[in-house]
Formats: sequence, structure tokens, C-alpha cells
Amino acid sequence: MKALEGVRILDFTHVQSGPTCTQLLAWFGADVIKVERPGVGDATRKQLVDKPGADSLYFTMLNHNKRSIELNSKNETGKEVLTRLIQECDVLVENFAPGALDRMGFGWERIQEINPRMIMASVKGFGPGKYEDCKVYENVAQCAGGAASTTGFLDGPPVVTGAQIGDSGTGLHLALGIVTALFQREKTGRGQRVLAPMQDGVINLCRVKLRDQQRLDAGPLTEYSQYSEGIPFGDATPRAGNDSGGGQPGRILKCKGWETDPNAYTYFITQAAVWEKICDVIGKPDWKTDPDYATPPARLPRLNEVFDAIEEWTKTKTKFEVMDICNPLDIPVGPILSMKEIAEDQGLRATGTVVEVDHPERGPYLSVGCPVKMSDSPVDVVRSPLLGEHTMEILSEVLGFEGQDLNRIVESGAVGEVRAEAAE
Repeated sequence: MKALEGVRILDFTHVQSGPTCTQLLAWFGADVIKVERPGVGDATRKQLVDKPGADSLYFTMLNHNKRSIELNSKNETGKEVLTRLIQECDVLVENFAPGALDRMGFGWERIQEINPRMIMASVKGFGPGKYEDCKVYENVAQCAGGAASTTGFLDGPPVVTGAQIGDSGTGLHLALGIVTALFQREKTGRGQRVLAPMQDGVINLCRVKLRDQQRLDAGPLTEYSQYSEGIPFGDATPRAGNDSGGGQPGRILKCKGWETDPNAYTYFITQAAVWEKICDVIGKPDWKTDPDYATPPARLPRLNEVFDAIEEWTKTKTKFEVMDICNPLDIPVGPILSMKEIAEDQGLRATGTVVEVDHPERGPYLSVGCPVKMSDSPVDVVRSPLLGEHTMEILSEVLGFEGQDLNRIVESGAVGEVRAEAAE
């Protein structure tokens, strides 16, 4: 049995943030019904296409384990079908522009009338306030949420991260909100609204930088490299390069082969508890007792010198050799893995973190598997649906339409011409 077996999700999401959320719920066993415009579908089906005639990787990697129905929600018969879907589902998830559902005639008040137990979950760019009607994309969210201003090097411009913390990060937050609302419904019997603004999600993921903003009132941030370099701090949390975000100084250092391999690097943290072991490994045993290096406060003004010495050692080892030597000594290090290395990692394949999926149009492709592992709710990653692939199945099995009623819906154009031809 899957954890969310029996839960039915009406998925009105598109692009990345919402589909990330509903895909996660589908992996946990929810029946996710993806509602798509007839003949068009999710915009990402045709974005960044690498194989003509096939859905893009952008779409396929965000819509596993779902069923697709083509539905024209502006058509009167389509509205009838949508009303029935709201009656039959537990959660409606959407990331439309503000007010879109109201214009369709299915705002929160109407949804409550149709199904008082319905949970309506929404992704928006900003929460209530002066920016709530603004359109937001991944990088906008990273900038408005504080990630860009605190990423990069001190002498350079703000930088966005390759991790999709605005879109996928918000989808993860929304999934938690939905599961929590489902749990509360078991006690109250009532549905509720769940909102996950992208700006809020990024701010949550940048909490240590908000921590540092407040610490500035007490003086310089001593674990930042600029402190050891004698550079004054301003009135806002600065960009800190590859410094550790915690109390233990850390940096990305070159490893053997860095001259030709852009990813021949390791992350190295000078944890106080293993400082003496670090001294032995890098050939600096005298630093264990030298008053300029023996304690964390003494090392802070000398971080550049410390990491330069460590890097002289790491440059003689591959990033994996650094792991092999340091991990048994409890010295925290980690290799900089390229996406190619991750794709080829057999350990990640074995745990289902990276999976190979077969698709009728594009053939086999690699995707990310479920990042959360549960002992009693195993995840099977099923390919993404073709546009409208399950329209007739949903109309008959989920909504119970049959005979003349089913023909009436098909002939009305509410479910798209392709599906109508298939039904005939």
C-alpha cells in the first residue's frame, strides 16, 4: 500500500512549481489527474524539445505517475465535467495567474459549495501585498527571496543558483502543506486553502542568511572570508563565495586535474573537532600547538593561509582520493560532482534517486526519482502521460459517465477533438 493511496488530486498546474508538488504526491500513491487544454496541454510539453515529435524532458521529468485528461473548462459541458471532478477529488492544486480560477467560475467559495472537504492548494509568486499580482519565474523568486544577493563572490554581481529553489523548492513546500491539510481534515472534516508563495519558499531556504543579517548588529561575521581579509562589512548580509554557511569554515578547493577538469574540486570543512587530524593529513603537525592556529578563534584571521595550505595537499589528490582519506578520519569533505557523474552513479541508480524510464515517443530517458524514501510506501516511477491519454478512462471510471452521457460529453468538444476521434 502507498502512503497516499485513496487520495485523489485534481492537478491544474503547469511548468515546474506545481507539477513538482503533484508529482511528489503521485509518487506517494495519490491518484493525480492532470487537467490540460485540448490540443495544447502543459506548455512545457513543447519547451526545450530535444526529440521532434516527443514530449520534452522538461515535461516528462515533472509529470510521472499522473493521468492526463483534456478538458475545455470554458465549454459548458466542460464546466459540468469539472464540477464532477471537484466533487470526486480531495485536493485541487493550481498555479494559475491570480484570479484565473475566479474568472473560470471556480473560485474558492464556489469550490466549497461543490465540495466542502476540498483542499485548494496554490502556488503564487508573492504572498498578499503590493506584489501579489506580479508574474514570477524561478530566477525572479531567487532574487526576491534573498538567494541571489547572498550568492556569488564579494567582488562580483549577485548570482542565481542552478538548484531550482524557487520552483521545485516551492513545490516541495506546497506538498507538505497539502499533506498537513489532509491530516487536519481527518479531525475537522473540512477542507481549507493552502498557499505557497515562491518568495516565501526561497526566504525559508535562505534562513541562515537572515540569521547572519541579525548577527551583523553584534559585529563582523568572523567565519566569512572577508573578515580574515580585513574587508569591512556593510549593513546587509554579503555574498560569501564558497564559505560555509555554518559556524565551521569551509571552502571549495582544487584537486588533482583541476587544470583540465572544471569539476576537479572538493568541499573541505575545517571542523574544530578534527583539526588535529587535518594538521596531520596536510603535513602541518606543528599547527596543532601553534597559538596562531591551535584554536578556532586564532585561525579565523588566517583562513586564507589555512585553506591555501589545505589546497596544496588536495591538489595532489583526486576529489575521490580526498574522500577516501578524509572520511575515515571524520573530516567533512565532499566531491564536486558534475551532472554527468551523477547520471552515471550506480549507487544513485540503486536507491532510485536516479531512474531510467521508458517512453513510447522518446524511448528511454533518465529522470530524478523520489527524494524521500519510506519503508512502507515504495515508489515506482511511471512515465509521464501523453496529452489526454486517460480522458476516456477518467470520464468513465472516475466520474461514472457512460452511454449517451459519455457520447454527449465527447461530441460537445469539451474533451478535445483527438479524444473524440478516439472514442468514435
